[in-house]
Amino acid sequence: MSLIAVNKALPARTRRWVTLASFGLPILLWCLVSYVPFIWHPMVEITAPGGVSYFREGMLVDKPLFAREFENMAEQGKGLPEGNPANPVYLPAPHEVATAFYTAFTTEPARRSEKWLHESLWSSIQVIFWGFVLSSVIGIPLGILAGTYHFFSRLIEPFIEFFRYLPAPAFGALAVAILGIYQAPKIAIIFIGTFFQQVLVVANTTRKLDPSLLEAAQTLGAGNRSMLFRVVVPGILPDLYRDTRILLGWAWTYLIVAELIGTSSGITWFITQQARYKNFDNVFAAIIMIGILGLTIDLLLAWLGRRLFPWQQGK
Repeated sequence: MSLIAVNKALPARTRRWVTLASFGLPILLWCLVSYVPFIWHPMVEITAPGGVSYFREGMLVDKPLFAREFENMAEQGKGLPEGNPANPVYLPAPHEVATAFYTAFTTEPARRSEKWLHESLWSSIQVIFWGFVLSSVIGIPLGILAGTYHFFSRLIEPFIEFFRYLPAPAFGALAVAILGIYQAPKIAIIFIGTFFQQVLVVANTTRKLDPSLLEAAQTLGAGNRSMLFRVVVPGILPDLYRDTRILLGWAWTYLIVAELIGTSSGITWFITQQARYKNFDNVFAAIIMIGILGLTIDLLLAWLGRRLFPWQQGK
């Protein structure tokens, strides 16, 4: 049996192994780059400076520079520098990131201006939540109306099509001027980044509803109100739920840009601060935390979707 047959479902055991490989292969590549010196270690970590006056123990230097100073010391008969192959400071090894991941939750920040990782995450989650909820409360009804009625489609979609090409970050200064410097402009950027796409996606999903359902309802005498709330909305609900999951991921992509607006806060501020002090293990830990959090939320929503719409599992 071919494992790559088009639209062919994999056996459960194979599916689990392929899923593990999806994460395992990038981690394996990261480990190879980090721990195998001859693959990619463009720098040298000084273990003994020898006769080189500006070398310090633990210092990172480029390999050509180390080789040049090594030759100079050999020619002058001075102490030879020693060092081990190393990666740049911005590429920490997996064990360093794992340690930072743990200490970020257990060790108090070294500076008063810094926040705990969980505090930064909570701030970001609130921005994502309110921005996406506001977008959904307005965007989903408009999308359903545009996908159901030609009048609303012609009224809503031309402007939405125009506006969705405008980059959300361009409204940052305007959002701060109108909404202040705290969380509100960040929420506004998340809203702008998802709302216009959401209306169009929902409208397109609504148009895919089986026309025979609408014809049957009209034959039975359903009016516009009944057609909308008893046929259209229930008919698109599983696909609408799936679209919402995808669009929530879209909202996360605007988070970094949104949190650069107004007062510095959230996970973006944490990443920026740690990068400023060259704590790149903390930077990687925070980035991975965002991925874990987003994936966890998506898996929970997927699990909930299987419970709400069990008849869709085979699709």
